[in-house]
Amino acid sequence: MNWRVDRYDLPLSNPFGISRETSETSETVTVELSHEGTTGIGAVTPSAYYDESAQSVAQTLPSLCETVDRIGDPHAQQRIERDLAEQAPDQPAARMALSIAIHDLAARQLDLPLYHQWGLDSDAVPPTTYTVGIDSPERMAEKAREAANTGFGHLKVKLGTDDDRARLDAVRDAVSDAEIRVDANAAWTAQEAIDNADWLADAGVTMLEQPVEADDIDGLRRVTDATEIPVAADESCVTASDVPRVADACDIVNAKLVKCGGLRPATRLLNAADAHGLDLMLGCMVESNASIAAAVHLAPLVDYVDLDGALLLATDPYAGVPLEGDVFDLTAVSAGTGVRRTRDA
Repeated sequence: MNWRVDRYDLPLSNPFGISRETSETSETVTVELSHEGTTGIGAVTPSAYYDESAQSVAQTLPSLCETVDRIGDPHAQQRIERDLAEQAPDQPAARMALSIAIHDLAARQLDLPLYHQWGLDSDAVPPTTYTVGIDSPERMAEKAREAANTGFGHLKVKLGTDDDRARLDAVRDAVSDAEIRVDANAAWTAQEAIDNADWLADAGVTMLEQPVEADDIDGLRRVTDATEIPVAADESCVTASDVPRVADACDIVNAKLVKCGGLRPATRLLNAADAHGLDLMLGCMVESNASIAAAVHLAPLVDYVDLDGALLLATDPYAGVPLEGDVFDLTAVSAGTGVRRTRDA
């Protein structure tokens, strides 16, 4: 096999703020894996929160590609995943990028879209949210209005500031008909989240994501028990092994490929959460279509989709699964994940 690894600093359309940081670029690593005349494409935007970086991923990927080359068959995905996990157990972001490339390559060799290879229903894709990052109340209202006017009926609003209520009120005033979900990115204490739940409910918020610190499972449980707003675990639930400890502390689990280490691990997390009676969500970072597209092929498995990361970029050298309004159209994919390079960054 041949491979190519690239790094990009992709500019965002606007600075993107969450409770712990504000970003102006998406540090992205892509891998293109070729075998017998067919190329698969994968990518990742690693997160420092999970102790990975573009540099660490770019340094690790060549050795992981060598492992895949030794195996020699992109359809040997169980063995590939096992060997990569043994080789790089603490680098799920690097494994994610290669997982996507391998699945894209294998499906392209079969001339099938990935969702079709898995037997999933292209009509079962929920609408994606559009995320409004932390900014001034006026700018957040403006961003929400723009998103609603372009067809997004579901918004995720980032909170975790010293003036959260003013920000949410501004968004609600700007988009009276949109469904609003709130993500605090672990910024609140349990008591703060419980106190905030009243005015969140008054504003019609339909989901509260990760209100407390990741390891505060008791606090997460207190919030879930105190409010009728469905509560989602993101940072508190990284892989399938985390599901049992959060199962009675939340209503929804948010799976992200970058946390899990790839498509098969993400599927295991979703299956585990479903077995525990939790609702399922697919999320993302602010990242390229080269990684978002793969997650879209898992979307028929979940109840909620938050895969808008590529929409927040000013430029992206890859195109992915097209959107029809706020719903990804998997039927437009002819083979693989549907990713294609459109230009150099």
